[in-house]
Amino acid sequence: MENDEKPKVRRFDRIRTYYRLHRRRLIAAFVVISHIAGAWSSVDAVMQNRTPQGAIAWGISLNLFPYAAVPAYWFFGHSDFDGYVMARDSSREKFGALQNEFKQTLERSDLMEKSTDKFEQTLQNLAQMDFTKGNRTTLLIDGEQTYASMLEAIDSAQKYILFQFYIVRSDETGLKFKEHLIAKAKQGVRVYFLYDEIGSLSLDDSYVRDLVLGGVKVQGFSTKGEAGRKYQLNFRNHRKILVVDGKTGFVGGLNIGDEYLGKDPKLSPWRDTHVRVDGPAAVAMQVPFSEDWYWATGEVLGDFEWTPVVPPDGDSAVLSLPTGPADPHDTCSLFFLSAINHAQSRLWIATPYFVPDQQIISALQLAVLRGVDVRLIVPDLNDSQLVDFASQPYLDEISKSGVRACRYQKGFLHQKVMLVDDEFSCVGSANMDNRSFRLNFEVMLAVKDPEFASALEAMLEQDLANSTEIKPGNFDKKPFWFRLAAKVSRLLAPIL
Repeated sequence: MENDEKPKVRRFDRIRTYYRLHRRRLIAAFVVISHIAGAWSSVDAVMQNRTPQGAIAWGISLNLFPYAAVPAYWFFGHSDFDGYVMARDSSREKFGALQNEFKQTLERSDLMEKSTDKFEQTLQNLAQMDFTKGNRTTLLIDGEQTYASMLEAIDSAQKYILFQFYIVRSDETGLKFKEHLIAKAKQGVRVYFLYDEIGSLSLDDSYVRDLVLGGVKVQGFSTKGEAGRKYQLNFRNHRKILVVDGKTGFVGGLNIGDEYLGKDPKLSPWRDTHVRVDGPAAVAMQVPFSEDWYWATGEVLGDFEWTPVVPPDGDSAVLSLPTGPADPHDTCSLFFLSAINHAQSRLWIATPYFVPDQQIISALQLAVLRGVDVRLIVPDLNDSQLVDFASQPYLDEISKSGVRACRYQKGFLHQKVMLVDDEFSCVGSANMDNRSFRLNFEVMLAVKDPEFASALEAMLEQDLANSTEIKPGNFDKKPFWFRLAAKVSRLLAPIL
């Protein structure tokens, strides 16, 4: 044993001695190689990034701080998800016929909204899907309402449940959903459980094991996989989708965890919004789930209900709009831009993360100039200090332009909601930041219904009553260190 240890000690001594003698050369070589790698990576950033702002932000970081920026770039820096594009094209070849059957059924049943409105046609082209008529939409405010409605729908399932969330916790709320899903699986209902591996990093292995043993099909969504699929932590599946039997669907801002019930002492009370849809739009929500499941597993899920069921009181026209980095356009960004430009009298927006690009800022300013009542609600309490700093200059800029920017005071506001004029509104998972615009997989539900818009208006009026308006020029009165931190954070906005 002693003879084996001596050679190891001698080798270590030789390495240590070599380092001492050549330390300066080794450090110099590391610095040179790092800066060469940074310069080379910055060229890739210029060629790959979709926006000049993103290319500039990465270029500065890679050349000034290559030691940290180079590994960060190759894990987080790309905005094109080529592997998913190939997987989606392959899946569409296999179950595209079912989706075509769905569209034909809508046409035969006169459930497809035939609109000549250019705005609605734009959204339909972005979604590659039409507005569907005959939906019943229910606004769900905060966690108790949302979870109660979700569990009721799960318990009513007869054939299958599609369950997809960015974050799933192994806490009391997560355990409750696990119990209900396992109970349905034991009754013979097919249950598909999809979670994002980054968002649900803390999910216990035992939680997943219990689901599998209970008959639930479970899969994590990851960006690593077969040959041709890039390992990119930058891309995350931020969607929150629940579909039951192709009849009922849910989309919104809530994940599965105790904090969404206001049980996180740092972020309590938690303010969020979801929407329940009964009708044809629930069928359309199966499409993004099927594509995500195929990417994660290679399995085609075609045995769903594609014939829509219309509730007797369904009066809403609804469009399911999935977006993501595999789209040929910046679908999410174009959606927000189109909605802002369409507003004629009112534009009310609530978002937890307001770090937009310049075209969104310009669109908001133009809306004010044409006489639109533009209001923006962001949280005063935020779960990301960096994002909060980065948003400060943007909020200052739009407030000086006439936008009524407000900070919500009663806990953490996490909802992603927009109200346009008196008829159009949307609820979903997308924030107003670069990550949602270009890097995350998101889904929004666009609703054309005056009654639903009225309910959303009443909800937002209450949120505004619990908010404090940002005074124009208030940012200029902040301490120098605060303004500097905010401006530096803003430089990083395109890569946050």
